[in-house]
Amino acid sequence: MSGRPVTVWFDSACPICAREIRVMRALDWRGNIAFIDLHAPDAACPIDPALLLARFHARDAEGQLHSGAAAFALMWRHVPLFWPLGQMARIPLVLALLERAYLRFLVWRQGRPARKVAV
Repeated sequence: MSGRPVTVWFDSACPICAREIRVMRALDWRGNIAFIDLHAPDAACPIDPALLLARFHARDAEGQLHSGAAAFALMWRHVPLFWPLGQMARIPLVLALLERAYLRFLVWRQGRPARKVAV
């Protein structure tokens, strides 16, 4: 464990993902999140890196792994500016809608050409 309440794994080869992580890092004023680039040679992965690259994952302080919209909501709850959105995502209907939007993003992302990066 990183000693921080949340650990986030991200795909730095995805321009949209990398941009969002830059924003989250800048807004993580309290240093609550450990951001792990899956393409870094020393990236510690709790599961197969290919699974982490296929879908956004975050781990909470208790060690539970979250994915998709639930992982975003966990991250948001630890970023002061996004805390309200993270709290709203605790509502099952809101989380379901966010997950649906995230799945649409994944379909769109898979259709885009990816940059070649060694894992």
